[in-house]
Amino acid sequence: MNIGLIRMKYAPYGGAEVFLSRFIDELIKKGHTCHLFAAKWDEKSKIKTQNSKLIWHRVKTFGPSFFKIWFFAFNAFLAVRKTPLDVVISFDRTLYQDIYRAGDGCHREWLFQRQKAWSIEHRAWGRNTIKKLITSLNPLHLTILYLEKRLFKSKKLKFVVANSRRGKQEIIRHYNLPEEKIYVIYNGIDINRFDLKEKERVRAYYRERFGISADETVLLFVGSGFERKGLEFLIRAFGLLNARGYDKIKLLVVGKGNEKKYLKLAGRLGIKTDVIFTGHLKDVLRCYFAGDIFVLPSIYEPFSNACLEAMAAGLPVVTSSMNGASEILNNGKDGMVIEDPLNHHEIAEMIKPLLDSDKRNEIGMAARRRAENYTIENNVEGFLKLINRMGVV
Repeated sequence: MNIGLIRMKYAPYGGAEVFLSRFIDELIKKGHTCHLFAAKWDEKSKIKTQNSKLIWHRVKTFGPSFFKIWFFAFNAFLAVRKTPLDVVISFDRTLYQDIYRAGDGCHREWLFQRQKAWSIEHRAWGRNTIKKLITSLNPLHLTILYLEKRLFKSKKLKFVVANSRRGKQEIIRHYNLPEEKIYVIYNGIDINRFDLKEKERVRAYYRERFGISADETVLLFVGSGFERKGLEFLIRAFGLLNARGYDKIKLLVVGKGNEKKYLKLAGRLGIKTDVIFTGHLKDVLRCYFAGDIFVLPSIYEPFSNACLEAMAAGLPVVTSSMNGASEILNNGKDGMVIEDPLNHHEIAEMIKPLLDSDKRNEIGMAARRRAENYTIENNVEGFLKLINRMGVV
């Protein structure tokens, strides 16, 4: 099959982009030809993935962020229409696709959850109201919401793939899309990238690199978009644990974001020297081995690939019920699920049992076994079955 894939930015980092890279590789292994329609891609990635079965199509866009989205959606529509394709799968909110993978979730739901978090952060009525007003008038949000609504009402759209049951219900609730049109296909990873035989060697290297001693427990946070992924509430929980005497802990934050804001908070809580920001790391997969407990108390997260990767690395995962990845966890057995990610007391209580090395090793190994069920091969097979339902051979 000739399969069209739409993603505005294609880079070797970022959850959705890494997933798309694995997705393309697996489709090519199965003999399909992939046409990637993108406005921007990393040239090193393009050279690295040169393959006659992967055809690159650059889609023009320009201007401020909200206009770029508009222009990309329109030009992607023109580009895929003139390319002979059997099926079009979009990973962005665009104007023309057979299948839309809602990997970025439901934007309307994210804005709702964001405002809930603001209500806690800014208890003063004025600041909270002003932030809400600015958001409601922001042309970027207005553009995304319009495209999202238009996509779900499109007659061209055959199916939507959500990567969690929660994501499916959000789309139904906000846009009244028929339930039978939405399929849940959980994310998949390449489990072979996480060789536990190398764990101790790699662990020692990264701990030395970041100045962490062997006897310190490392809380690991991986992800860009610190606000959405709940870093503020994790730092508050860490401060609470430190105040209660758990002082042999470090927090390792991997990803891009406004570090100054969070270091300032850590400073007020007396843990600034124990919070380490690495920025973006190209070798992030190996960095999981440096951690002891993976914590991602997301305010909103369709399905975190980072949680699945941490499980594959043998780490116990603490995440929120707002993260679709929580649906594959057995609470207390192969992970810990926080009901309220805005409650740093609850986050601290979920981390506390895992500060015992025997307990976290037990849960971490159970997490690894669980992760082995969620491979990219299974994910792609789910998509191909859906394509077959459309009558495409």
